[in-house]
Amino acid sequence: MANNEVKFKIDVPAELEGGVPADFASLWHTSTSFVIDFVAATKPPQPVTDPDTGAVTGRVVPGKVVSRVRIPPQQVFELARALTQQLDAWERETGKKTDGSAA
Repeated sequence: MANNEVKFKIDVPAELEGGVPADFASLWHTSTSFVIDFVAATKPPQPVTDPDTGAVTGRVVPGKVVSRVRIPPQQVFELARALTQQLDAWERETGKKTDGSAA
């Protein structure tokens, strides 16, 4: 290892090894960090009705944030690269594309 090389040794506590199921993620930012909220749906989609006409105008999926992760802006580029690398590897390994078609 070179003198200026930095490596991380990361331990995952036993209680976190299983992870947390999430149905989708929401991404937003402040002036100092990017925030990723991992969300689990808590109920099936609920209809939204117009109070004047009673017509269904859409649906809302009730959800709960199961994990919030804040990262500095500098790390967003590393995260994007890592996600792309892992997605490419997954597509090669499974023969699937993220759009559902065969690779």
